[in-house]
Amino acid sequence: MSLSMVTSSWFRFLFPVVLLVIIALGIDNVVMLVHANQSVTLHFPYILFGVCILLGHIFKQSRCSMISCAMFIAYWIIQHYLQTPLSTGTTILDLSLLAFALPGACLAIYMFKDSTIRSASFLGYMAILLLMLVWSQLTLNYAIETNFDQYQYPILHVVPEVSKLPFVLVLYLAGIVLLCAIIVLKYNRIVDAAVYSSVLVAAATFIFFHVSYVSSVLFSLAGILLLVSLLSASYELAFNDRLTLIPGRLALESDLKHLGRKYSLAMLDIDHFKSFNDTYGHDTGDDVLKLVASKLREVGGNARVYRYGGEEFTVLFKGKYADEAWDYLEELRQNIESYDLIVRNMDSRPSDNKEGSKKRGKGKKSNTVNLTISIGVADSYEERDTDVVLKAADQALYKAKQNGRNQVVAAA
Repeated sequence: MSLSMVTSSWFRFLFPVVLLVIIALGIDNVVMLVHANQSVTLHFPYILFGVCILLGHIFKQSRCSMISCAMFIAYWIIQHYLQTPLSTGTTILDLSLLAFALPGACLAIYMFKDSTIRSASFLGYMAILLLMLVWSQLTLNYAIETNFDQYQYPILHVVPEVSKLPFVLVLYLAGIVLLCAIIVLKYNRIVDAAVYSSVLVAAATFIFFHVSYVSSVLFSLAGILLLVSLLSASYELAFNDRLTLIPGRLALESDLKHLGRKYSLAMLDIDHFKSFNDTYGHDTGDDVLKLVASKLREVGGNARVYRYGGEEFTVLFKGKYADEAWDYLEELRQNIESYDLIVRNMDSRPSDNKEGSKKRGKGKKSNTVNLTISIGVADSYEERDTDVVLKAADQALYKAKQNGRNQVVAAA
């Protein structure tokens, strides 16, 4: 399985769903296993969430630590306050409040940036969790004092065939899960996958809370999925280029091992990049690399893009020969050529903020330059060996530069 597949949005969306389905199909065996090993399984989620909090601190993924804290507290509440039949006392109300608050606590992490657990943002999130707990307790106290009866309110109608929770809460949980799934499919960030998997598993726990040991089983699954997200964060640090935020050479080498019979590879290079770097400085040179990477992400044809090294990039088209990939590469070349890159005059930039605000809007603040790229492309029509095809694409790139740059050349 290639790195691109494992880190794809569809994999991150489907993987937790598949695991839930597997557990559901073998729930009887899972319950027997948990019952036979209660001393371990009932405490396993605490261990997993504790490890996730620590790893989130080490990897500076504090938002995953925040989710782990929320899940840890929710599981503790379940084990200490929700181990009586749902029909007794205020158990169903306690469960409903938890089912309402936990997804909100998971989504609240988007208010913060990643750091360590010693950061102000982490403390701020813990304060939010504390406020949620206080709100829940006040709500519960009010319900007890007023002899709250959910059956008096049609909106809290329960559909026993679906869940013991009020049906409106089931819809609420389904809506939050759907929202998180859309975010994963659209943005495909590690934090999105962590939120989605936690909300999905928590929703399944609350909806099917009447099943024996469901909280221990599914919260253990949530802990494992959070652990996978954190490990993938460290994995992506090694395989993704930190400057351009696209996969690097290691990722390309991994994906080249999982190609079919039909594919094409394109090597591209920014024309006169060294001169540009010497003229405008390395910071602007970095901006150029980021720009090219952003344009590469827009390439059609289901292309996969990588930073090969320096100012060189690679584009992989699975299931396409060079003639089928040509139009996408030519469109990329034209898009970069026509883009006006703003280069700020760093020497004349005021050091004082007030002076800068006065000058803002007066005259020209920057210079505009245009970039060009050269592209060489080769395919597996005659030779399937990836090393040979990659070398042929590199030779075609060299030929494009010899012919005057700013063009696409196919290997002969």
